[in-house]
Amino acid sequence: MTFFRGTVEEIAAALAVNGLILRGGFSFGDDEEAPAGRSGAPARSVLLIGQAGAAPWPYFQRWLRRRPQAIANPLDSWSGEVIGAVAEEFGARAVSPSDRPYLPFQQWAMRAEGLKPSPLGILMHPEYGLWHAYRGALLFEDEISVPEAHAAIHLCDTCVAKPCLKSCPVDAYSVDGFAHDACLGHVRGPRGAPCRSGGCLDRNACPYGTAYRYPPQAQAFHMAAFARL
Repeated sequence: MTFFRGTVEEIAAALAVNGLILRGGFSFGDDEEAPAGRSGAPARSVLLIGQAGAAPWPYFQRWLRRRPQAIANPLDSWSGEVIGAVAEEFGARAVSPSDRPYLPFQQWAMRAEGLKPSPLGILMHPEYGLWHAYRGALLFEDEISVPEAHAAIHLCDTCVAKPCLKSCPVDAYSVDGFAHDACLGHVRGPRGAPCRSGGCLDRNACPYGTAYRYPPQAQAFHMAAFARL
């Protein structure tokens, strides 16, 4: 049975209405255990959906202002609503990075775009730097033709200074990993105001993709969600 309706270009146009973009995709191999598609049968292809910079922010803010009351995880809810509508239109199953059980979104993203993680764990993009995100994916039970991904230039390999590991007051990020409790305590504490109002200092110290840096209000929103403020 064929579910896919339309073209990849039409999907991209439908996403652009809310500031979202296609982030590549691929087809699952015959020997892979693929997640279920729309009917419950194994998916054959996946298209990653996300953002570059803060393009979706004004659309999300307008949606949020129309909500009658505060809701938990509003960005996830908005993303699910928008991507779910696109999935319905084009015959796909919509999935999210926050869905349980978790799907391997980071592995999918690396495969779809040829990216590698930065020292902060965020995938480094050759154009967007650290200022991008994946908001969901479309699973198709049909073979979807998408350009094959090639390994991207990994900017972290050429960055000698590594300011992303030197700007946090509590050294939350290091070669040993992420010190979650130290970060959380600092952000919530009296000296964490710069992080609460302008986002992670280590992330902002990265010299790449600065044209796509999220505005302070968007960074404050994400930090508040992380720290449950």
